[in-house]
Amino acid sequence: MVRISVLNDCLNSIVNAERRGKRQVLVRPSSKVVVKFLSVMQKHGYIGDIDIVDDHRSGKLVIQLNGRINKCGVISPRFNVKLDEIETWVNNLLPSRQFGYLVFTTSAGIMDHEEARRKRTGGKILGYFY
Repeated sequence: MVRISVLNDCLNSIVNAERRGKRQVLVRPSSKVVVKFLSVMQKHGYIGDIDIVDDHRSGKLVIQLNGRINKCGVISPRFNVKLDEIETWVNNLLPSRQFGYLVFTTSAGIMDHEEARRKRTGGKILGYFY
């Protein structure tokens, strides 16, 4: 079977393992975008440590879960989002203003929607987690 999106496969396996109550999950293959997305999740405390296993192929990730993820997903296609459109995307995708984050890829790197607002930059939307 052909893999369409490595990021989508990764987030689906995280959500499935989280719903089963697992403490860690092995994700393969890995990519730079996946690692950056997961580091944003880790920065906000939604996941624990990320161990990168280098098998001289595409790589694997071992992610420690801490039970805080309710849902995470990918927005495909990666729509262009201007700075003033971020609020409408937040309203459409997140359940509340109090928690959850959208993840954007911008010219300043991969970041959540609050950091994108602080840096006053738009970009392409990658996904969300809450």
